[in-house]
Amino acid sequence: MQNKKLDQLIDQTENYLECWKQFNHFVNVGRSKKFSQDEELQFLETKSVLVQELELIMAAIEVSSIAFADHAPIPARYTADGEGLSPPLGWRGVPAAAASLVLIVEDADAPTPRPLVHAIAVDIPAAEDALAEGSLNGSPGEGQVHVGRNSYLMSGWLPPDPPPGHGAHRYAFQVFALLPGEVFSGKPGREAVMAAVRDRALASGCLIGTYERPDASIPLVQGGAPAG
Repeated sequence: MQNKKLDQLIDQTENYLECWKQFNHFVNVGRSKKFSQDEELQFLETKSVLVQELELIMAAIEVSSIAFADHAPIPARYTADGEGLSPPLGWRGVPAAAASLVLIVEDADAPTPRPLVHAIAVDIPAAEDALAEGSLNGSPGEGQVHVGRNSYLMSGWLPPDPPPGHGAHRYAFQVFALLPGEVFSGKPGREAVMAAVRDRALASGCLIGTYERPDASIPLVQGGAPAG
């Protein structure tokens, strides 16, 4: 799979270089004011191709939420301390060549060997530009969002629930645009999704939200164990 990805990258690079060569040739011809009608049409065609290729190179998706700003606290409504709904998300800048999108939400500061996965959504149509509040809370088969497994091996949204006194945790809402390929089956986990990202990703974007609990913010029940 990695060799296939490398071959694709080499082919793309060769295409970029060839476009630049043709573009520079036509620029030099244009400076000499010796453009023929055919050369002018070729120049415009080459320019269009070059712009499209550069858009792919520089592609970046802007991810946002009306509920919180980038690197700002996530409202309690979307956490284990509130209603536990998945927050509303929006994005723009998806390349025209994208066939679908995937979303992965992870807690980079969880005291675990790997980032804690809070949600996965796959096979989102490339034409879509948002997920409404609570879109990731539905049971399998409800709605149009194909959700995968979180780190608790359950489908849907795992609300932020950081340990008290552990400081602010950063929750990364990552959106990836993918080239055409096989749709995901069942409830894919992080490994399957990241394999597709490595093989077919065109562009990506990330929104960071934070959440923390101060010390002793969770009341103790009888026997000293934390409640809920």
